[in-house]
Amino acid sequence: MRKRNLKVAVVGAGYWGKNLVRVFFGLGALGAVCDTDPERLERLKQEYPGVDLSLSFTDILGRPSINAVVISTPAETHYNFAKQALLAKKDVFVEKPLALFVSQGAELVKLAREMKRVLMVGHLLEYHPAVLKLKEFVQKGELGKIQYVYSNRLNLGKIRREENILWSFAPHDISAVLSILNEMPETVSSSGGNYLHHQIADVTLSMMSFVSGVKAHIFVSWLHPYKEQKLIVVGDKKMAVFDDVAQNDKLLLYSHKIDWVGRVPVPKKENAQKVEFSMEEPLLAECRHFIECLRSRKSPRTDGENALKVLRVLQACQESLQKNGALVHLRASEKDASFYAHPSAQIDEPCEIGEGTGIWHFSHIMKGASIGKNCRIGQNVFIGSKATLGNNVKVQNNVSVYDCVHMEDGVFCGPSAVFTNVFNPRSHIERKDEYMQTRVKEGATIGANATIVCGNTIGAYAFIGAGAVVTSDIPDFALAYGNPAKIKGWVCSCGVKLEIEGNRAICAKCKNNYELRKNNLRQA
Repeated sequence: MRKRNLKVAVVGAGYWGKNLVRVFFGLGALGAVCDTDPERLERLKQEYPGVDLSLSFTDILGRPSINAVVISTPAETHYNFAKQALLAKKDVFVEKPLALFVSQGAELVKLAREMKRVLMVGHLLEYHPAVLKLKEFVQKGELGKIQYVYSNRLNLGKIRREENILWSFAPHDISAVLSILNEMPETVSSSGGNYLHHQIADVTLSMMSFVSGVKAHIFVSWLHPYKEQKLIVVGDKKMAVFDDVAQNDKLLLYSHKIDWVGRVPVPKKENAQKVEFSMEEPLLAECRHFIECLRSRKSPRTDGENALKVLRVLQACQESLQKNGALVHLRASEKDASFYAHPSAQIDEPCEIGEGTGIWHFSHIMKGASIGKNCRIGQNVFIGSKATLGNNVKVQNNVSVYDCVHMEDGVFCGPSAVFTNVFNPRSHIERKDEYMQTRVKEGATIGANATIVCGNTIGAYAFIGAGAVVTSDIPDFALAYGNPAKIKGWVCSCGVKLEIEGNRAICAKCKNNYELRKNNLRQA
């Protein structure tokens, strides 16, 4: 690959993406910018004349001139965008985090290996000259035996609502601590405070314990009166302070000692020693490293495996946060945290949640609920303790899946659909022992705002129209809508409406054959 032909496309040119655009343009490697905001692209057109602009990610992936994709979009899109890029045989640089849960991150790492593509993650502190110098001191034993590490990342700045402070700030510090110690923690605990929104943490304190005996804590907040970014490493010989906010003297060493006098520890303080190093913008170093890896085909310093370690620690901290600071053993976390739950979601243990499932904002999963693999649970969804969902189920926003509702594999439930579990409810009469079973069979679709009265079964691949009220059983493949819902036709398993001729039908799209007998459709 010749140097002058190497080009990258930056996808997402917003809050942080615009910095990536600037740096890659300065390195002469910017081939295109992709963003969904036409006004933003127009501003970039004025600032970077001659750079190709696109509103379509698919368009970018189809360009042979683009060697690599740099992804700086919202965190929840990282997995899908990175996967598409790798499948299109593009090298990938994705901002932190790599994905929202470990199983997805592991899938991307495996895919990059299979496609022989470079996969790098933007853990910026690992390219900071001061952090690299600090890591060198630790490795050479300059500080002695490391005893304690702590990091403060505090500010009164951009406050996010798509993620809490743990996911927004802490990945930087987690990656730096893991890199400096070259060790994974054995246990973590995390506690926090929710002040601006009752379900999104604004302040968190995360503690990590390592087998070597080192302890570490990471304190992050976006409710702080001034900006502070400090990383402090305490050894039995020296202490090091990295202050990223300081204009000068970003890295200092202290040769403080503890003398024992009369069996009482007495500190002996020494003046700070300035550490000289060649400073350059960490983002420039990071982007240049990515370009070098594209040319050499070597694994980046912050490759996918590195990002998975950070993701495992991050998820363990999130698990502890949801359990009010309970101690989480990381090995168990790696096994169990195979699904993603947004920080605002409430998960009541014990319950069953399958690998690859995603649970989004403000949803509540009750103790005893059972959810299969690769499900998608939208915003503000309630899953009852006696409800069951199979694999690959999608439940859209604002749905309550009450007790005794059972969805089989592949069910789609549209937004604001309603399930009931008692036929004749009264507020002054408890009828929990009268809950009726409702079953939605494999592949069925329930449209938006539909109401499913308890005690009924919706057949396999049936299609319930928007706003319908289901008061009786619906057979397989039936198209039903209205109040009460009536059978208005038949649909293929692919979702296309069938034209019945005599008692036979052939799907116009997938060519499946069907036979209608006694008002029941079966695949021939």
